[in-house]
Amino acid sequence: MSTEDRGEDAAQRRAQSWTTDTGATVCRLVGDLDLDTLDPTRSLLEEALHRGAPALVVDLAGVTFCDSSGLNLLLQIRSAAQKAGVTTRLASAPEQVARLLDITGASAVFSIHSSIDEALCEN
Repeated sequence: MSTEDRGEDAAQRRAQSWTTDTGATVCRLVGDLDLDTLDPTRSLLEEALHRGAPALVVDLAGVTFCDSSGLNLLLQIRSAAQKAGVTTRLASAPEQVARLLDITGASAVFSIHSSIDEALCEN
């Protein structure tokens, strides 16, 4: 299986996004967030961002691994969202992802929540 095939399979597992009653878009990521899955994950997040919701909640509970390319993608999406007037919130980050956010200082620029419900309650 090629790297591209793995990325497409991963994108299909990740293709879970919805708009809530509060108007926020929630995007649930599953599996690895790395170079192999970067392009399809970027497409999913950009599509979710362009729905025009006032907030984008990225649910990280199902992420099993995140490397620097995955972190960079999250930062790029946050920047694009900020320019569009959309707030970006991260929810349910597993220990490895939370550690990466802390070590790199990225936790200072994200609104990070312990659950989707908590992220949706943010004013």
